[in-house]
Amino acid sequence: MAEKTSRGAGFSDEEKAAMKQRADELRATKGLKGAAKLAKELEACITTIDELDGIDGEVARMTHRIVSEEAPDLAPKTFYGFPAYARDGKVVIFVQPKSKFDTRYPTLNFDETATLDEGAMWPTSFAIVEVTPEVEARVRELVRGAVD
Repeated sequence: MAEKTSRGAGFSDEEKAAMKQRADELRATKGLKGAAKLAKELEACITTIDELDGIDGEVARMTHRIVSEEAPDLAPKTFYGFPAYARDGKVVIFVQPKSKFDTRYPTLNFDETATLDEGAMWPTSFAIVEVTPEVEARVRELVRGAVD
């Protein structure tokens, strides 16, 4: 897990770096609208995915492919340095690489705009330790459910 700062309080260095990345993301698209903004965000998402190695890259590439096929109306972008997919500017799905905060596994996450609601409680984050046909099928099902 992310280590705390030397004083033991506040945000970890990794969390601070993620917040800085988010500010950089917002600055990079400031003043852009429409197709220009979407193109810049797509470029940032692809660059982020290309920089990921191992299971992080596998999960990000699988997610990108599946979202492109199952939910083409979601716009690729980055979100705190994570590959993400949004509708009307609001993130629906994002991949948190394990390398970002030195965790055991990458996760596929669904933000509150995802429509995965199921009763009084439902999962919104899924650990992925291997990309298999079964995992791909489950991710497809989740992505379709998130945008219904």
